[in-house]
This record gives sequence, C-alpha cells and structure tokens, in this order.
Amino acid sequence: MSAWLVSLEGTAAGRDLAMLLALSSALLHAVFGALQKGRHDPWLSRGAMDLAYGLMAAPFALFAVPWPGASLWPILALSFAIHTGYKLVQAAAYARGAFTVVYPIVRGTGPVFTVIGAWLLFSERFTPMQWLGVALLAGGILGLAACNIRTMRLEGATLLPALALAVPTGGLVAAYTTWDAYGIRASADPFTFLAWLFFLDGLLVMPAIAFWRWRRMADAPAVAPLALRGVSGGLVALLGFGGIMLATRLDKVGEAAVLRETSVVFAALIGWLLLKENVGPGRFALVALIAAGAVIVEIGG
Repeated sequence: MSAWLVSLEGTAAGRDLAMLLALSSALLHAVFGALQKGRHDPWLSRGAMDLAYGLMAAPFALFAVPWPGASLWPILALSFAIHTGYKLVQAAAYARGAFTVVYPIVRGTGPVFTVIGAWLLFSERFTPMQWLGVALLAGGILGLAACNIRTMRLEGATLLPALALAVPTGGLVAAYTTWDAYGIRASADPFTFLAWLFFLDGLLVMPAIAFWRWRRMADAPAVAPLALRGVSGGLVALLGFGGIMLATRLDKVGEAAVLRETSVVFAALIGWLLLKENVGPGRFALVALIAAGAVIVEIGG
C-alpha cells in the first residue's frame, strides 16, 4: 500500500484522494474534539484516547513497518514536542471554555498560519483566489466564535483564559501540521512516520497526566466508560490524523490544511445535537461561509 500511495504523489488521482482524505479528516477531527470535551474531564478524556491510539499503533510501529532511519528520529522528536505542547494547551482551554467557543478559534487561526508555514518550508504558493477562500474560511470561523461568545454569556473569569489559550493552540495546530508534513515526506515509507508518531505521542505524556488527575479526584469517574471513550477516540484519531498527514504527502500542505478546517462545520452540528450547546441560524450562515471558503480554495488551485 505504501508503494501505491507514493506512486500517486503529484498526480490528478493523488490530488483527488488528498481532497477526500482531508474532508474525511475534518469530520473525524470534529468528532475527536467533541469526545475530548464530552462529559468527562478533558484531561482524562485526552489521556484515555492517547493511551488507546498509542497501544493500537504499537504493533504496527514495532513489527509491521520499517523502523525509522537515523535522520527521521530528530524529526519525530520535534513532532512529539509540538504535539505535547498542543495537547496541554488545548486541554487547558477546553477545561475553561465551551466547545463551540474554543474549537472555532483554534481552527480559525490554524489554516492561516499553516499556509504561511507551507510557503516557508515547502515554497508553496496560493493564488489570489485561494487567498480569498482562506480569508472567507478563517473569517467565518472566527465570526462563529465571536457569535458564540456573545450569546453564551460566559463569565469573564472563565471566558478570557479560554480565549487566551485557544489562540496559541491554533498556532500549535499550524506548527504540527507543517512539521508533520515535512516528516511524512522525509520518510521513505509514510506509514513508518505515522506509526511511530502515534506510538510515541500516545504513550509518553498524556496517560500519565490523566492517571495523576484521576487518582486525586474526589469523585473520580468509573474506568469502563472512560476506557470506552478512549478506544472510540483512539480509532477516530488514527483515521482522522493519519488521513490528513497522508493528504499532505499526496498534495499541497496548505490546501489540505484549509479543507481540514471545515471540521468547524461538523463541530457546530455536534455541539448543537450532541452537546446541547446553543447553535442558531446565524451560526449556520457562518458555517456556510466557511464551506464556501474551502470550495474557493480548492477551485482556485
């Protein structure tokens, strides 16, 4: 399968597959965010999901794919550091703000920084029409966040820390998207990079933090439902994040990142239908603007 994927790089079929992977990743990313923000403490949810996907990736990393070469280990190390910082800041933001407030801000700032990072690292260029699409998408996402902030009437003591954490989380999204795209392109077998990143990233930090917090809770949740959430989220993470990384190898990093941010469309539906958060007609109009921006980016390329 690795040889087949590599053979599609730079082809029309590869571009079509990259678009499909990016849009699928958008849906799965919204599901993953909702699972982390659900009824459990977000630190516990993230730890359970990381443990699950780390264990799922272990046999592939250790036995199924070629081991990383010497040049790939430093790339994996920096990817691990960026992902760890992202998860710590994101969990802190979710602990302070509603999903429909934090998530759009994170995803709205991410694509702009990613496009700039792809320009610096891969010399990618966007056409003026594509930049218009990026502006519409990012503007719609940030408008959605502003709408949520205005109507949810969160207390300032909670809202301001959530906003302060959401913006750097978006910057870290751009950092890991760009750097991981570099890593998966530097690996002869793309699944080597994916398997080892999931293996190391899943097992080394967040499960320990989650266990530490769980042991100190006065009313700690039962292990079984938390484990079920972890397994569900782990599967979603493997498919969603793995999909977007493969998309960045098959086609432009910036375009894949922008399409992935249509996850906000799915997140709005999840927040409304499953998390019972307030999502009205104005928000869905902004969601339509986000979708239009993504379409313009794709057509403009």
